[in-house]
Amino acid sequence: MALSMEERDLRYIWHPCSQMKDYETLPPMVIDHGQGVWLYDIYGKRYLDIVSSWWANLLGHCNPDINAAIRDQLDRLEHVIFANFTHRPAIELAEQLAEITPPKIRKFHFNDNGSSAVECALKMCFQYYLQSGKPQKKRFMCLTEGYHGETIGALSVGSMDLYAKMYQPMMMDNIHVEAPDCYRCPYGKTRETCSCECFAAAENAFREHAEETAAMIVEPLLQGSAGMRIYPLLYLKKLRMLCDRYDVRLICDEIATGFGRTGTMFACDQADISPDILCLSKGLTGGYLPMSITCVTEEIYDAFYADYSEGKAFLHSHTYAGNPLGCAAALAVQKVLHEQHVLQKAGQTASWLTPEMEGAFGSHPNVGEIRHIGLIHAIELVRDPVTKAPLDPARRTGYAIYKKALEYGLILRPLGDVLYFNPPLNITREELSLAIEAAHRALCDILPET
Repeated sequence: MALSMEERDLRYIWHPCSQMKDYETLPPMVIDHGQGVWLYDIYGKRYLDIVSSWWANLLGHCNPDINAAIRDQLDRLEHVIFANFTHRPAIELAEQLAEITPPKIRKFHFNDNGSSAVECALKMCFQYYLQSGKPQKKRFMCLTEGYHGETIGALSVGSMDLYAKMYQPMMMDNIHVEAPDCYRCPYGKTRETCSCECFAAAENAFREHAEETAAMIVEPLLQGSAGMRIYPLLYLKKLRMLCDRYDVRLICDEIATGFGRTGTMFACDQADISPDILCLSKGLTGGYLPMSITCVTEEIYDAFYADYSEGKAFLHSHTYAGNPLGCAAALAVQKVLHEQHVLQKAGQTASWLTPEMEGAFGSHPNVGEIRHIGLIHAIELVRDPVTKAPLDPARRTGYAIYKKALEYGLILRPLGDVLYFNPPLNITREELSLAIEAAHRALCDILPET
């Protein structure tokens, strides 16, 4: 008897970020095709991809404009070594990024994926100070609950034990600064009354460690994997000033927040700050192809510019850096964003979505907070909204809701016990209403309202 597609998958494939034993009761869904916000499996069932396939799918699956751009490029050039060679799509993409990135960003180093962009940024900062006469500056600061990728360097500047704790012996010794937590503020403040009293932790860390610190890395305004934790613009503004005062480079990891996810092209734009290094990926190619870019200031670039004999070159490379197909997809993304006024329309949809989410979920006895930035909306589930006591993690409530939502045709994939919507920017209100209905049904099936 022939094996099913699911059985053939499980015979050979080790899926990412998964306990494979879970697949005994929830086999992988075999997707046949996608269209817009919908994914269709081989049995004809459709799923609304409210999480944008790990936050990457910016403009819907099989977007006709992106498809056409990739097809056109495929007949011209699929790939070329990017050392000493270049091509039109990469040049045009760099020119366009120079127009939309924060003002101090002027140079663009192409990589393969988000973690690679972070690794590249860390190495740049280390080498920048090494050959600028400050070799003691070789450590990094990061925020607790931060997440910057899965490679060893990226894990080292992350602070989520779920991903990093067991690899501690392999990792760099970095400085972890207590992150803002606006839902459980230790100062008893609310988002409306906050003056960033929590910034004292960063000030203390800089006073103690700035002399040995090369860079501070942050996810601007939104700590995604921590449960879509949103923090104030003021915190980011103060951090930029602190880095300037102590001669520490600021790396903004906009892999998850870039290209309109937080309501503006980049989260940095809302705080009116320009980082020293900006890391981009995910929405860069609309979620089509793996590509990332480490974007830097002229000042950092100039520290590497010398005769080869001086040994200052940045000898860091990725085989698929500057891939023409990825660049073509990225150029199409920019064209769609601009010509179809996607960010403006997404802003209007976001303003509509917030009260809809509040109305659907706000009265549920296990909903602690509904937070939002741009189209991203997150629902934190708790045992008691008054004390904000969390649910028992051993019960895997979020995972149970995820499985139930799949029955209703919705891909939720919660972060622990935080349910979130992070859809393509061009999702319709009708599609969001379907997602709200399915998510509410799944939630109430697992955690009844009465």
